[in-house]
Order: sequence, then structure tokens, then C-alpha cells
Amino acid sequence: MGHGDYERLTPEAIDQVWLRMRSGQAAKPTARELGLCTGTVRAYLIRCGGIRPEPRRRASGRLSLAEREEISRGLAAGRSVRAISVSVGRSPSTVSREVNTNGGRRRYRAARADLAAWSRATRPKPCKLADNPTLRAIVEEKLARRWSPQQIDGWLKLTYPKRPEMQVSHESIYRTLYVQSRGALRKELTRYLRTGRVIRRPKGVRLPDGRGGRPNTLHISQRPAEVSDRAVPGHWEGDLVFGKNMSPVATLVERKTRFLMLIGLPRGDHRADAVADALAAAITTLPTQLAKSLTWDLGHEMAQHQRFTVQTGVQVYFCDPKSPWQRGSNENTNGLLRQYLPRRLDFRTLTQADLDAIARELNERPRQTLDFKTPSQALAEALR
Repeated sequence: MGHGDYERLTPEAIDQVWLRMRSGQAAKPTARELGLCTGTVRAYLIRCGGIRPEPRRRASGRLSLAEREEISRGLAAGRSVRAISVSVGRSPSTVSREVNTNGGRRRYRAARADLAAWSRATRPKPCKLADNPTLRAIVEEKLARRWSPQQIDGWLKLTYPKRPEMQVSHESIYRTLYVQSRGALRKELTRYLRTGRVIRRPKGVRLPDGRGGRPNTLHISQRPAEVSDRAVPGHWEGDLVFGKNMSPVATLVERKTRFLMLIGLPRGDHRADAVADALAAAITTLPTQLAKSLTWDLGHEMAQHQRFTVQTGVQVYFCDPKSPWQRGSNENTNGLLRQYLPRRLDFRTLTQADLDAIARELNERPRQTLDFKTPSQALAEALR
């Protein structure tokens, strides 16, 4: 992609593009509203990595256009460099370098000299990952293992606490991946990010997608205090995630340790009785101290919650309508799972062994909310 793909954007148009991007608008409607070519807007956003470049500013110590015009007038009047330097308020050596760099006395032109100086002043900030091949190799290896930049950041701080040269912020990793001009990390590593995106997009507000009520339910507010404050392990949050052709997998996340269990449903059957039986079969394999309660949303798949409770002794609590955020640990984990279970995949092609392997990999990844311990480590400590 050459400069011609994005140079047509005026500063005013660029301001409008970023304003609309922050509000959650996509490139195509943004281009349409501004009367621009969609390819122009997309090319600009991809080159920037979805991150607005910091506006360039002239350093206070540099010659301004007005000062260069004064120099040009002085040269035209035949004045000496020393006399011009007095009127400009600069040292004679500064004025002399300015004139000699830009064509000498006869060919000096203020506007052309100012434009050339602005172009020469471009100094990309050195990228830490480009200058440190050892650190770059570590970051690439962790990204290939599907660690998030934030997890890598936290792990590096724990592993190299007294070596700042072996630490890099998650923001630097994102910018190095997204912004083409930095180029320290291989661009194809973006496929290991959970979103798989090649540009950053602003966080948008997603509308809740709750379901209808269930008879004979216990409300989430009726849960014991030990559930709400995550004081002890054994309290789970659950949901179904769906793939191609409405193929489902059940997810269970332990609230204290974020430990994940994935449960395949026979033949993709997500009717209430099949879900209750599959969940009961998984829960009954756990130690007693890890099977205390389950929090679910108001989906139809848990209509047989009383049947599940009879089979397991685990009480089910339900969220408010349209309030999936009340199962925050589960919602967050489901987002992580999309890296392994994309919507385009038919989950019926996966065996329980496949699901166990995915859960194991997630349970062995450090989590910021656990001070960068893994869920497996946190669960082992909680059981001790």
C-alpha cells in the first residue's frame, strides 16, 4: 500500500474519521458520510493499526516559518548573516546553517526551506522490541502460544523483576503488532490475538441478550455471601456457546479460580433435559468441596434446573433478565474461548478429548485477575 492510498485525506477528514471510529462506526459508513472512497479510509486505518497517530508538533527550539521569511527578506536585501541573526533573534551559526542547507543566498526560499525542515524532522521513536531481539523472541513465542499482550506483560514483570530491559508493556506489544511502520513483530502474529484483528477497534457497548424467566427459580441475590465475595471455591458460572449450525458446547467457570470445564452435548442436543444430564455428569466427577452452586442466565436450556439439582445436590441461581454481566467470569471466559471455538466451526466435529485439551490450555495460561497465576495453580492452592 503506497502513500497515495491515504494522502487524499485532509486533516479535517482525519479528525472526522477518528471521531466516528471512537463512537463505534465502521469504515464503510464513515467513508460514505464523509464522501470518501471506502478503500482510502480503510487503507489509512490499516496503516495506522486503528491507533490514531500522535499529531506532529514543531519543537520550540526550531526555526518557524515567520523566522525563515525574515531570513529570506534579509538575504534579498543583501544584509549579512550576522545582521539577519540579530533581527531574527538567533545565533549567526543557526542562520548560516539554515541558508547553506537550503540552497545558499541565491536560491533560499522560506516556504520551501520550511517544508524541507518539517520533512527532515521526522524521527520515528525507536521500538523496544526492534532493539532487543531476545525480548522480541520471547514475546513472539508467547503470542504463538495464544497468550494475550497483557498476560505477557505481567509474566515478564514477574520473571524479570530487576531487568527493565526485559520488560515491555502490553500497549507497546499491541502497537508493534498493529502499526505497520514499527514492524518489529511479524504481522501474522495478530492471528493469535483473541479477536484476530489486524487493527485496533474501540470498545463498544454491547446490548444485553438475556432470555425469558424460568419457573421455581432462585434469584442471584439469594446466593450465599461466600459466592458473591469469591471466598471459597466450588461456586460455578455456566452458559452455552454456539458454533456453526447452532452446535453448542457448555462452559463452566469456577468463580474463585477461573478454572474452566468444557462439556460437549451429545449430538449437539441443547434441549433442557439433555443439558441438565450433561452438566450433572460433569459436576458429579468433582470433589464435594468443588460442587456447591451454579449461576446461569435465563436461557431455555436450564428449564430442567430442578432435575439437575436433584441429580447433583448443586443449587442453581439465575441472573436478572438481559444481565449476562452478572456472570462476568463466565462471559469473559467465553470471549477467550472464541479464539479456539470460532462461530464458523461446527462444534459437533469436536470430541470431549478435544474440548478437554482446549480447557487445559486455557487453565494453564496466566490471568491478570489471579495476579498472573494460572487457574490450575489457583485451584490447587484453594484446595490446599
